[in-house]
Amino acid sequence: MKNKFLSLGIAAALLFACEKDNTPDIVINDNSVTNNVSGGGGEPGETTVNLSGVYTENLTLDPEVNYIITGPVLMASGTTLNIPAGMTIKAEPVGVNAYIAIQQGAQINAVGTASDPIILTSNADSPSSGDWGGLVMCGRAPINSTPDGSEDTATSEIGNLSYGGNTPSDNSGNLQYLRIEYAGGAIDGNAELNGLSLYAVGSGTSIDFVQVYEGSDDGIEFFGGTVNVSHIVIVNAEDDSMDWTEGYTGTITDVYIQHGVAHDKAFECDGYNTDFSNEGGYFSAPNVTNLTVVSANDASEAIRLRAGTQGIFTNVVLNDFDEGFDLDGDTGDNPTGQGVLDGVLGVFDVTFNNVTTKLKNDTGFTFTEADFISGDGNGTGTDVSTWGTGWTVGIN
Repeated sequence: MKNKFLSLGIAAALLFACEKDNTPDIVINDNSVTNNVSGGGGEPGETTVNLSGVYTENLTLDPEVNYIITGPVLMASGTTLNIPAGMTIKAEPVGVNAYIAIQQGAQINAVGTASDPIILTSNADSPSSGDWGGLVMCGRAPINSTPDGSEDTATSEIGNLSYGGNTPSDNSGNLQYLRIEYAGGAIDGNAELNGLSLYAVGSGTSIDFVQVYEGSDDGIEFFGGTVNVSHIVIVNAEDDSMDWTEGYTGTITDVYIQHGVAHDKAFECDGYNTDFSNEGGYFSAPNVTNLTVVSANDASEAIRLRAGTQGIFTNVVLNDFDEGFDLDGDTGDNPTGQGVLDGVLGVFDVTFNNVTTKLKNDTGFTFTEADFISGDGNGTGTDVSTWGTGWTVGIN
């Protein structure tokens, strides 16, 4: 979870020809390639449109057209990407060189239904994790990697997209009944894309009923921001299923996570980005409610809390782990344990099924299991069999 900061008054060159601060936009009003297929490869009149580049006008996709993402699709400030219910958008299997980015000031309106979800997936004949880069959203909500209350911005790990600011209620659009498949990946250890990357996304954004399936990196990662998400399914993420850092303070409600053979944590939670500093002077502090995590039963740990993160977990079920909650930190800049003592980091109503160690304390602070865990045995988790029916895949 590393990012590069944009110094005030200095414009950084963008990696994939996206717009940069204080310079004219790269204008691509129609950068698609259209092929009318009249036989052999498709039905008569079938149309395929390739998508890539910076879009400076609204882009509304046509359900009668097949769209292929061939490179970065960058929605510029003031524009909206509209995707109707039931559409499947495919991306060429070129790794992180193909993704959708909703830049600061832009929005996405992708509203499916349980019977007609929107699917973002790979165009490979035999798709696999990491085929493409996924969906990126950049907002103007606060991040703690810049001074508290400032309009300073940071830049994303891939694409050098600006994010952050001082607008907690910023609106980046609406996602509903959306499935993201075979996405994520990394250029190197410092630059990664996830299934859904949320950079300083504000609480005016609606994210509800979203699945990330077979991802190469994290399922969903929050880089600061205040967005509230609900009804989330993450299946077979090869890195962390959920990840937060840079002072994320939203809510996460009704989450089902299922590990595959390759995986890391269900949650990896940082109070701030330790590769830089906590300029804002506060820590991540979201609330997680109604959570079920199913492990591959391979002696792994479910939830790692570190770098001073705060947060309250309520109504949790953890199945088949060596460790339930692993708390890391120190008595200096990473006071994770202080959050437990202050009552701003804890777990209420949790059930551990086949979990060897419920709590591991590596924080440098002294507290008991009862200080962190309340209502052991009372957790029921989320009812994914009810709200996840019809639009999700791969759930055991």
